[in-house]
Amino acid sequence: MEKVYGGIEAGGTKFVCVIGTGPDDMRAETVFPTTTPDETIERAVDFFNGYCGTDLLSAVGIASFGPLNLDINSPEYGYITKTPKSGWKHTDIMGMVKSSLGLPVTIDTDVNGAALAEYLWGAGKGADSLVYITIGTGIGGGGMVNGGLIHGLVHPEMGHIRIPHDRENDPFEGCCPYHGDCLEGLASGKAVELRWGKPAEELPEGHPAWELEAHYLALGIGNIICTLSPGRIIIGGGLMKHPSLLPKVREKTREYLNGYINSPRITEDIEHYIVIPELGDHSGVLGAIALARMCG
Repeated sequence: MEKVYGGIEAGGTKFVCVIGTGPDDMRAETVFPTTTPDETIERAVDFFNGYCGTDLLSAVGIASFGPLNLDINSPEYGYITKTPKSGWKHTDIMGMVKSSLGLPVTIDTDVNGAALAEYLWGAGKGADSLVYITIGTGIGGGGMVNGGLIHGLVHPEMGHIRIPHDRENDPFEGCCPYHGDCLEGLASGKAVELRWGKPAEELPEGHPAWELEAHYLALGIGNIICTLSPGRIIIGGGLMKHPSLLPKVREKTREYLNGYINSPRITEDIEHYIVIPELGDHSGVLGAIALARMCG
């Protein structure tokens, strides 16, 4: 019998749950707000329960906001840890789903999931290594090297790298509860709204927010290029839907690297090096499906 997989993209604002096998086979989908852990996970489990009794659903993958405990030797493996999301600290998200469904369940960060999906099916196909960055309410990054997701001490936390902050030109203190003016604290959707008094989608073309946003993102991307040297960078998230932002980020990234990274991908073909996701808003949940395929 054909195997079918469940995917959960667990976001701080909403959960997306899908049944399928990949981007060309998404058989059912539901989206609902992220409320309390018990209520939200129960809604996800109810969605999948209709498939458990048919022997079709063989495993579930979770691509979740974090931070997460991904140490398989830890008794708290699969827990959300010190998240700023109210009510979700120390939540055993993986264990709750696994015990309710009685199926194999695997977990990784939402951005690592998106990186995996784009590597398999999207803008990362053919790349030897890649980094996926999401610019939304927060900022996160995941990566692939030699076909494997990047893990280590914990997992990548690219949104919390430190970047130069010219307080004279930008007196905004930053909004990260842990670091203040890290990349997320200065360039996330939350930072944009707090700095300018309006959400990013309400700021018109030509507003100084977009030049400043491109400046900070290019600084962060430059740090990632110099540290990890990825073969491709994919940038997703709600803010990247603004039409002028991606070209500005490419231009400033090349400018700030100042010729030091001697690669034609940067100097001559940056339009194919820093790209948007081919899987669109489904990168995360398809990453969860890809994770499920690895364990089921």
